[in-house]
Amino acid sequence: MSRSIIVTQYVSLDGVIEDPVGMEGSGLGDWTGPFNRGPEGDKFKHEELMNCDALLFGRKTYDGFAAVWPTVNDEAGFAKRMNSLPKYLASTTIDKPEWNNTTLLTGNLLDAARALKDQPGGDILIYGSAAVVHTLLPHGLIDEFRLMVYPTVLGRGIRLFPDDAAATLSLAECRQFNDGIVLLRYETSNN
Repeated sequence: MSRSIIVTQYVSLDGVIEDPVGMEGSGLGDWTGPFNRGPEGDKFKHEELMNCDALLFGRKTYDGFAAVWPTVNDEAGFAKRMNSLPKYLASTTIDKPEWNNTTLLTGNLLDAARALKDQPGGDILIYGSAAVVHTLLPHGLIDEFRLMVYPTVLGRGIRLFPDDAAATLSLAECRQFNDGIVLLRYETSNN
């Protein structure tokens, strides 16, 4: 049995996943900030991270996470878990990743993802990292999408699914959190 690669995203109603907290200089602002997902939403995100075995990042998301998480100390242990997990970085511009437990994936990303899936262990989460998602999806390497949909329309920005994307998904869960935020979990036909 192979490991699952799970895409977990904050997404606007019009499918944008870019810069949800406004730290990437996109001009979109902190579009998740005005909303409060509440204790149930927080619990879901906490359990999701605690139940995975590794993280897979593209360079832009990695840069944002690596700049913040090593400096965070929270009572719930989210930061400790984030910092201690094995991290895999798909990048051609970073030579030596500095965030602890990070392995730079060299060569073909598809081959690297297949190799990660074949290793023993649990789920691999992808936060953000649109380019990684866009590369893996057409090759059947994503097993599940966990989408926390925010009730906002941005009108521009990088979308979860590019115009030429095609996938067959099955709804595994639908749950409402505070402020109209909805969790949609979809399994792919690979699962």
